[in-house]
Amino acid sequence: MGATRAQKELYFIKLKELIAKYSSIFVVNVDNVGSNQMHQIRVALRGKGIVVMGKNTMVRRALRSILSEYPQFERLLPHVKGNIGFVFTSGDLKDVRDLITANKVAAPARAGALAPKDVSIPAGNTGMEPGKTSFFQALGIPTKIARGTIEIVSDVKVVTAGTRVGPSEAMLLNMLNISPFTYGMTVIQIFDQGNVFTPDVLDVTDKELIDRFLSGVQTIAAISLALHYPTLVSVMHSLVNSYKNLIAVSLATDYTFEGAEKAKEYLANPDAFAAAAPAAASAEAAPAAEAAPAKEEEKEEESDEDMGFGLFD
Repeated sequence: MGATRAQKELYFIKLKELIAKYSSIFVVNVDNVGSNQMHQIRVALRGKGIVVMGKNTMVRRALRSILSEYPQFERLLPHVKGNIGFVFTSGDLKDVRDLITANKVAAPARAGALAPKDVSIPAGNTGMEPGKTSFFQALGIPTKIARGTIEIVSDVKVVTAGTRVGPSEAMLLNMLNISPFTYGMTVIQIFDQGNVFTPDVLDVTDKELIDRFLSGVQTIAAISLALHYPTLVSVMHSLVNSYKNLIAVSLATDYTFEGAEKAKEYLANPDAFAAAAPAAASAEAAPAAEAAPAKEEEKEEESDEDMGFGLFD
């Protein structure tokens, strides 16, 4: 039975209030999420987010009714499809995402269900009687009889991610007491201040952002220098290169300036600079050399006092 007109109006009012109050919305998929699990997720999000469910047609109508006031929500309309819901929040997106996806329950394989991941059966003794060998043969699983039970010879993949679970695969996994899947609320899209993006964006670290930004800056600087087109990121390089050119001109001519004087002195008398370097190194090593004998004297004094005996010898 569909919602009454009054219920729809209340839903529209509630949705508009939530949109005005919260800056971010998670579009979540709730396939195979039971009522008890949904309750646990709501409890976990208490104070950090609000879960709102509704029929897609009613959600689209509610969103279209507010487009005149909030035109950015038109970007959200294409994602209102399938078995979805909304989580409204103003908290840290990564923390809220982790709370949403943390609640998972193990579930057996069901025939016709879409497999979220690959499922393999490990090699080893199954404990099943030889009469059930036909299940393994139907799936092409190599087996042998050992001590009156069926033993799987090697690991074998029976379900591939993204495909439907067949009835034979489902029955065999259930007979082996393997519950390969976990079900819970998953995040499909995130709407934040007018932008829509996938949840994997939240896993990008600050270091990755800085590295990508610096890489872009370096690329722009290189292109600017190659084209002789000045930009903000290439100005410093241009100034340094121009300064080097000035020093080169000063060295090749009689013209001089303060920055070129040291370079000219070095070229005129390189031996003086070579002699100055070892002198500075020896001056730094002198305090260390003075400290070494002092330590040796301390050790000698200590050895004279104890004479090789302990306090209670």
